[in-house]
Amino acid sequence: MSSSSPLEPNESGATFQELFQKSQQANCLFCKIVAGDIPSFRVYEDDAVIAFLDIKPVNPGHTLIVPKIHSEGFHDASEEALQRVAVATQKVANAIMSSLGVPAFNLMQNNGTVAGQVIPHLHIHIIPRHSDDGIQLWPGTTYAEGEIAAIQEKIKSILG
Repeated sequence: MSSSSPLEPNESGATFQELFQKSQQANCLFCKIVAGDIPSFRVYEDDAVIAFLDIKPVNPGHTLIVPKIHSEGFHDASEEALQRVAVATQKVANAIMSSLGVPAFNLMQNNGTVAGQVIPHLHIHIIPRHSDDGIQLWPGTTYAEGEIAAIQEKIKSILG
């Protein structure tokens, strides 16, 4: 029985985290689309990002921006991946507005199943919008007395 840590490389040189990541990628729908194993309606691709039409669009032109390197969500993506996704998102969003003649769009990123994330691979939704499309965003609420300042302090204490 080995006494090595699961974070240390095994005999093949791979750490448990690396092996787990490869296993996740092998079962990830978006990793399969990136690899070309599953067809998609790609509208953009560079060395770090792909963009393809959502097969269940909120509105026509609904596009997903997906980094080629697997991360489960926003919280565990590298800074470089987030930068590349942001630049590609702007480029594709501008193309959607221009080509489809839409005046606006929403960007959405659902992080975690509770937030509505269905595919555990970071992706940004670009949802073209029209003034009469009938889509409504979430309702706003108000804070209780003193609650907003307490929440502000909790967040700031983590950020330093």
